[in-house]
Amino acid sequence: MSTDERITGLRRFLERLTASEEELQARELQRDSARCGATLAGQCTRGQVVSVSGRLRTVAYTPRTNLPTLEADLYDGSDVVTLVFLGRRSIAGIEPGRQLTAKGRIAIRDDRKVIYNPYYELEAPR
Repeated sequence: MSTDERITGLRRFLERLTASEEELQARELQRDSARCGATLAGQCTRGQVVSVSGRLRTVAYTPRTNLPTLEADLYDGSDVVTLVFLGRRSIAGIEPGRQLTAKGRIAIRDDRKVIYNPYYELEAPR
């Protein structure tokens, strides 16, 4: 093992010791996202068709007079993408803490990244 490899390994070890639990979880989510070939939410831009993977932080039903919506915030360790399911009050398996991969076109609403009616795949609970 070269000196550079040892220094790099030591640096990673020290970063893990000093990182907060939230930082460690964010790194793990980013690694999982990259492993499945998804685009990191932090790198998504408006109009881009993407596949994002992460954990649902919040799920909320928003009653509206003309069209009810179910909104779920998907966090992948780099940023949040809000998944908006138009005309839905609930969806089986869409719940906080659930891992999933969503595919669709990125839109911007109120300075937040949004995918309307995404195609999604639920991952097995961990």
